[in-house]
Amino acid sequence: MPQGFSTASAAHDLVVRRAHVFDGRRTLDGLHDIAVDGGEITSVSTEPLQGAHEVDAAGGWVVPGLIDTHIHFYDVLRVSDPASMRAFEEHELPEKLGLFLDHGVTTIKSVGDPTDGILATRDGIAAGALRGPRLLATGCGITGRDGHPASTVFSGNPWARERFTGEVESVQQIRDLVHDLADRGVDAVKLLSEGACAHSGGPEYLWRNPAFPDGVALERLPLALLRAGIEAAHERGLRVTVHTTQQAAAREAVEAGADGLEHGVTVDPLTDRSLIDLMLDHGTTYTPTLWIDDAHPDARGNLKKVADAGVPISLGSDTFSGRGLFGANTLEEAELMAAAGMAPAQVLAAGTSGAARQLARSDLGTVAPGKRADLLVLSADPTADIRALRDLSTVILNGAVDEHEPPSR
Repeated sequence: MPQGFSTASAAHDLVVRRAHVFDGRRTLDGLHDIAVDGGEITSVSTEPLQGAHEVDAAGGWVVPGLIDTHIHFYDVLRVSDPASMRAFEEHELPEKLGLFLDHGVTTIKSVGDPTDGILATRDGIAAGALRGPRLLATGCGITGRDGHPASTVFSGNPWARERFTGEVESVQQIRDLVHDLADRGVDAVKLLSEGACAHSGGPEYLWRNPAFPDGVALERLPLALLRAGIEAAHERGLRVTVHTTQQAAAREAVEAGADGLEHGVTVDPLTDRSLIDLMLDHGTTYTPTLWIDDAHPDARGNLKKVADAGVPISLGSDTFSGRGLFGANTLEEAELMAAAGMAPAQVLAAGTSGAARQLARSDLGTVAPGKRADLLVLSADPTADIRALRDLSTVILNGAVDEHEPPSR
């Protein structure tokens, strides 16, 4: 019997006809029709279905809408006071949001934007006032006093530093901040363990970046605060991902109960097999962010090791305003993951069902009855070549065809 069988006489709100389907985990055999009613997939059938509106895939491919689990939306370099914040929101924000949909990204997770602004943007999208992808947000990223990115990216921008980051220096402060964010309705919590730095009391570590050639001295978020932040978030039912770059910091975060690692291990080779086993035991998600970290010589090899071992992988680009293009950067991340040695189907899973797992959103990332109808119609086979994600003909978000003309590729 076909999956989600529906009789041909039944009329649905929308039907995508005659498509090969990658359902978020595997490729289904043969061609399928996909029926949508009220924003939800109601049938995936080998039999023809009828809809009030139809999209003919013409033997092309349907995959779940892409999910980017690590983005920074507000312009960290240009937002520096109330006037520049308003200017960004009024003149740049709508177009930048739309770019994600133009490239087939139907869900994004902001992990370190000003809490008030990003939550208002999330509400505007949900209310239909803004065209954009489904937006989930952590609000500000939580770091130690003078930690990354407070004393790095925002060292010369005190106004933004107070809003993009939450600096804490005691267990009580981090618990209070996490509970405050939970009260305000964030979707998850992001903690920043380090920016590739040593423990307090250890040798000085200088964080280096092309924008900061002289380096910035940093210390890791103290372990007691890391544990307290994760514990407080879990008390509120929120998942926690932790920014790490070193093996030692990654192990510390996993042992403290982190649900995911942002960046993972990038600045040194992942040689500790027991760390991989620990991630497997805990079900920890690994988000490689190669779009920003591919310059590190070990980043690709480390991703290949954890992917081959079966560690859950989620796609997250660490994209931000000022470099590349929102949406296009997500596609580049997928291509970099494939270049690191992941099979195209593995990359597709990381950007759909794997990303949905990281978000704890079981309604997303899968083409199956009962799931949200976020769908991409492609002209070519992405399971053979991940670059086929650029051959996008139709974007469907919450069961509605996005009528905006996709950019030429």
